[in-house]
Parts: sequence; C-alpha cells; structure tokens
Amino acid sequence: MGGQNKKDRHQLVHMTYPSFGHCTFTIDLCSEAVRNRMIEIQQFENIKQKHGSYASWAVWADASEKPKSNMGDVSHFKNESVLSVLKNDVVMVGLNISRPVSEPFVNFHDPNPRANDFKIRYAFRDSPFYGAYMTDIIKNLEEVKSKNVMKCLKEHPEIIEKHLRSFREEMQDLKATAPVILAFGRDTHKLLSENLNRNEYRRLIKLTHYSHQIGKEAYRETVFKEIGSSCGASG
Repeated sequence: MGGQNKKDRHQLVHMTYPSFGHCTFTIDLCSEAVRNRMIEIQQFENIKQKHGSYASWAVWADASEKPKSNMGDVSHFKNESVLSVLKNDVVMVGLNISRPVSEPFVNFHDPNPRANDFKIRYAFRDSPFYGAYMTDIIKNLEEVKSKNVMKCLKEHPEIIEKHLRSFREEMQDLKATAPVILAFGRDTHKLLSENLNRNEYRRLIKLTHYSHQIGKEAYRETVFKEIGSSCGASG
C-alpha cells in the first residue's frame, strides 16, 4: 500500500534460540524468500531422479542422545508428508561432495564420524530456512580439500561453465525464481557471485562453512548473525 512506510510493509520473522537469545530478520530479505511454496510429488520425483546424487533438502531425522545421531537417516523423504515442509525459494549451496553418496538425498546428511553436516541440522532446525533445497555447485566431484577443487577449476575454467549449466537446469526443475542463496564457505560464494547473473537470486549470503572448527551452538549463532547482517544490508 502506498501509504505504508517501509518498516510497516516489511513484517518481521522472529526466532528465539536458547543459545543466543532473540533474533529478528526482516521480511524484505527473508520472509518472502522463506514462504513455503509447495513442492509437488511429480516435481519431487523428477528432482530425485535427476539430481538426487548431489542434492537434498534441509530436513533431517531428529538427533537422539548424540549430536551426530541419525544423520544418515533419510527415510522421511519416502513419505509424501515431507512435501509440505520443502521450499524452492531458499537454496543452500556447498562446493562439492567429500565422500560418495550412497542413495538419493544423502548429501548434507553424512553419517560419517568425521562429517560436520550435523551442525547444519542443529543450526536451521525450527527456523524459517528449514526445508530449503540443498545442492553443490560442482556436481559429483569427490574431494575433501576445497583448495584442490579450486586449483582444478583455475586450471580448467571450462569446468565451471559446465556446472553452472547444470545448476541453472536444477533451478528450473526446482521452479526456483530468484531464490535466496545461502552459500557455505568463501569458495562457494566466490564461484556463485562471479558467475551468476544478479537477477538469478534475490540475495546471495556467504555463510561460514560447517566444517569450521567450532561447536554446533557457536555455528548456529554465527550463521544467523551472518544472515542478519545481510538482512540489514542494502540491495
């Protein structure tokens, strides 16, 4: 409405986290981008078939007595009720896989004791970003050290364009129109910011990578501060 001021038009998303209190994020960045747009079963199955070896969704089985427990349980993706949780307007992007993926949607749900995917689960549970789509910008490249991936891309820049085409096709299948993109780590953010057109995303936010050597509580606080800082930034 023309008579409303900017603050009135931008409702607020309020989230309370026991580890660091009350955080507020403006709808201008986050609310429109985290409306839960229903994923249809045919669309879900198409994504599973075409992209399931490197993609997933930010939905996990609950942890039990240990922080990393049940990380590899993706049985919920076999139940159609999960569709009501899934989003196509928030996309979390990693660089590449560290280990082979054994079945669809296991990426970002790594049960390996050395994996840190559990921090993502802890950080985003009960937040508006839960249910986001998840994928890698470099598909099906198994490498633990990101510096080796970036070295390869620098030596073979044509690889980047190949994977960008795949990423754009993936976004079309997701029916994601200018989503908010949460990029895990500096290298992922660099690749996306240098190669995507500005109209391909609503906001591109660099997040600390979940492999960073901090605890899950500190990681959650860190990423929401980064999101909050982006919410407060212009453009």
